Amino acid sequence: MSDEMIPSAIEQLIPETIRLKNEGYRFVTLTCSVLPEEGWQIIYTFDRDYEMVHLSLNIPRGQEVPSLSPVYWAAFLVENEIQDLFGLRFQALTIDYQRTLYLEDQTQEPPFGRQPGKGD
Repeated sequence: MSDEMIPSAIEQLIPETIRLKNEGYRFVTLTCSVLPEEGWQIIYTFDRDYEMVHLSLNIPRGQEVPSLSPVYWAAFLVENEIQDLFGLRFQALTIDYQRTLYLEDQTQEPPFGRQPGKGD
């Protein structure tokens, strides 16, 4: 089993994802963490024959991220989860719960959306 971490830029995310899909990689998941410098890091994980590839993307606060759901339909679920929990927004989600997948309404504060050191 091997792992490879590839830094990515927002404008390369969809083309890189399409390339991985065309090469036979399956979408595994994505994770999100808050960066101390006012933004987020998203790590997208793909697998092919026990070979893991990770795309790492740093997003400044206030910027939307293209959804992977038009390429890998199953991504819509974890992207909605991240919208609810972190407040990060995804563009062109195939199914968009508008931050109500887990939360009762959109006005609730995302529980993980605060930056470290800001009200902790």
